[in-house]
Amino acid sequence: MIDKKAARLRRASQTRRKIRELAKVRLAVHRTNTHIYAQLRSVDGKVLTSASTTEKEVRTTVPNGGNKAAAVAVGKRIAEKAKGLGIEAVAFDRSGYKYHGRVKALADAAREAGLKF
Repeated sequence: MIDKKAARLRRASQTRRKIRELAKVRLAVHRTNTHIYAQLRSVDGKVLTSASTTEKEVRTTVPNGGNKAAAVAVGKRIAEKAKGLGIEAVAFDRSGYKYHGRVKALADAAREAGLKF
């Protein structure tokens, strides 16, 4: 019997394999019960920039890091940082999570802020 975490990681590895074939910058999302994190990673795996609910600027705007409002704030922030680096198009890596709830809110906010994926 495969447990929940192993199943998520298996799905994540399949997605990452496909993104490697595309050779695009990857917007990776990680979530916990209390926070949500987003990273922009280059083709060779180096972290270009990141945003999360643990950052001081985000914590001042949203008091709780584990809800959709916090995910929207992180999505906007990662898109702004990407534009600052000159990145306009990325591949979305949801890390095996369902495209639902906080993950979807982060993706939609990043798209509205001008990031294409």
